[in-house]
Amino acid sequence: MRKRDWIKVYNAQGAAEAYIIKGLLESNGIPVFLDYEAVGSLLGLTTDGLGQIGVLVPIQWEKVARRLLNQEEGKRES
Repeated sequence: MRKRDWIKVYNAQGAAEAYIIKGLLESNGIPVFLDYEAVGSLLGLTTDGLGQIGVLVPIQWEKVARRLLNQEEGKRES
């Protein structure tokens, strides 16, 4: 797939959070691509956009992915 066929559904604040979200989505059959700047992970920075990791899914999976993420957010708030 080309990059334009993917859409960001989540912006994680570091690798640990990104891999948790990735695992959630993949365990539900959704393909995931993590988009990040090498310098953030190299230096371990998570400020001013450095260290942020975009969680992308194919466009056709966007609604399902967002629904799952919203359900998880609701569980954490309860």
